[in-house]
Amino acid sequence: MRTLERIIASTPTRDGDGVSINRIGGRAVNAVLDPFLLIDEIFSDQASDYIGGFPEHPHRGMETITYMKAGRMRHRDHMGNEGVIGAGDVQWMTAGRGVLHSEMPEQDSGLLHGFQLWLNLPANEKMKPAAYHDIASASIPFAALPEGGSVSVLAGDVVIDRENTLRGALPALSTRPLLLDVTLSADESIAMTFNQQDAALVFVYEGSLLDQQTIVRGQLAVYSQGETLQLQAGQAGAKLLALSGRALKEPIAQHGPFVMNTREEIDEAIADYRSGQLAG
Repeated sequence: MRTLERIIASTPTRDGDGVSINRIGGRAVNAVLDPFLLIDEIFSDQASDYIGGFPEHPHRGMETITYMKAGRMRHRDHMGNEGVIGAGDVQWMTAGRGVLHSEMPEQDSGLLHGFQLWLNLPANEKMKPAAYHDIASASIPFAALPEGGSVSVLAGDVVIDRENTLRGALPALSTRPLLLDVTLSADESIAMTFNQQDAALVFVYEGSLLDQQTIVRGQLAVYSQGETLQLQAGQAGAKLLALSGRALKEPIAQHGPFVMNTREEIDEAIADYRSGQLAG
């Protein structure tokens, strides 16, 4: 059985054109999140918190995963990809050698709720060609739980309550990413088996989980390696993202949207961006 090792609280910040975000990331938690780099949540019904969006900006050396729960977000990039995702949809972008893209809300009122995760690439894949995938909610594997909860598998493979196997829509990746969206009813529990040799991360975005201590909204629970992750919802139920992946254990050099292994590689990325060669 996996055991709870620590709890990390998200921190309010702003990014893009003044977008209000709750974030878990930064140098202090790189080793804990590995292979993930950050977890961002946007949750607001005030247009001023999100309307500026994320105008065109570059990336290199990592992948971005955008998952919407409410509202809509439009993606455009230098490769000609363009699409709008709504509730339950996913955008999976591999920056690789370089990408220029924008992510802009498609609304100016109402609730905007979504997540963006940054997933690191191993050193030998950081300069591979950029790629982009839209995953519609209808194509995301889903399982209803006996007591009213549910599990959606955005990426990876999982066995639920030791009998129901679900596989995500994406092909296998070297970092073995797992991303689950789990809803639990009041006092409901679930047992999940996945990536046994990798740690597990659980981000609670509604309600609470009961463990050695209560895990509440906006907190990330870090669990050990192990065969089974057992979660128990509190009296108000729980909604959460469960993440896992193969830790790269490689040096991280980061400058804003560039994530490489050395300072020299960061300098090269900056020079390529300034000369218009980043996404060439």
